[in-house]
Amino acid sequence: MQMKNIPFLLAALTFFLIGCADDADLHAEQDLVLRMNEIQVLGTHNSYHIQPRDSLLEALANLDSQETADSLEYTALPLKEQFEHGVRQIELDIFADPDGGLYATRRALSVVMEDPVSGIPELDQPGMKVLHVQDLDFETHCLTFVACLTSLKEWSDSNPGHVPITVMVEAKEEPVDNPLAEALGFTIPLEFGPEELADVDSEILSVFPAAQLITPDDVRGEHETLEEAVLTDGWLTLAQARGRIMFAFLNGGAARDHYIDGHPSLTGRVMFTDGVEGQPEAAWFRVDNALNDDQRIRDLVAAGYIVRTRADEETKQAREGDWSLQDAAFASGGHSVSTDYVVPNPDFGTDYFAAVPGGYVARCNPISAPADCNSSLIRP
Repeated sequence: MQMKNIPFLLAALTFFLIGCADDADLHAEQDLVLRMNEIQVLGTHNSYHIQPRDSLLEALANLDSQETADSLEYTALPLKEQFEHGVRQIELDIFADPDGGLYATRRALSVVMEDPVSGIPELDQPGMKVLHVQDLDFETHCLTFVACLTSLKEWSDSNPGHVPITVMVEAKEEPVDNPLAEALGFTIPLEFGPEELADVDSEILSVFPAAQLITPDDVRGEHETLEEAVLTDGWLTLAQARGRIMFAFLNGGAARDHYIDGHPSLTGRVMFTDGVEGQPEAAWFRVDNALNDDQRIRDLVAAGYIVRTRADEETKQAREGDWSLQDAAFASGGHSVSTDYVVPNPDFGTDYFAAVPGGYVARCNPISAPADCNSSLIRP
């Protein structure tokens, strides 16, 4: 290299470093004012799910319906791979198993001449189990709630400063109602009463320190109710929320009531609950279909609530190559848009998948973000 070129190279390097510093300053400045409810991210539905083996799907089609079998034909990427693909909201279905062993036998396997006894030691241990449908749709990337959360924590710890991740939790407690379940005596799940719901919080806290969580107490602050907080001061800024995890409880009915009882505005609780406007704990809502409920989603988002909606349902959009629900979901301002297809299913031949418009991991929310929000400044 000629000596006379060195000053030019040094000048170029200096310019590059100054540019990087300026860019970092812009990211940090926006993070100080942009709030959690002013961005939009991609989520996944049944994020643990592995589709049943072909023999079970065929049996289900024959004994129940082809539509039911088709609805289970999706496999999620392992959780850490989902996060690498930009997913920032996941969903886990949990079954109470305080003594262990309740889901160690997969009874539908006897129909296809396979041993229903799993022999998996992890399933014999006490603790919440993760699966979709007991005895039938049980294949999962992580067998237990703690195992799923541990995978999330490992990724989060390795990627400090990530956009906050929401974990939706559905407590499964319904028996399966189909001829196969009746014939084979499928397991009847335990109900989620106060003790089981306390165990959910305890298992979360066994993996995550409180400082790594975004809880109702964090958002409510000094306000009288959680709803008042999100409708006035708003949610945490990205600067406050980065690297942290938020949990949302999907159930309504008795399980939701049990979770709220004794905890006004979810005081002391780990999870937010599916909202009811006008109630003190209202902050987070699930509205699944933006084609049917576009205005409701827009109104909730504009008011200050956080909303999850869906890009696709029951494998239908992926089979048909139909992007209309996904387009409506992102346009509605739903904060997380949930899919079963982070990548296309090659068996469908449609190339259908879901992604945040513009190729971002997180973009400025089209309904709630301030006018000067810059999606390119939202680091993933």
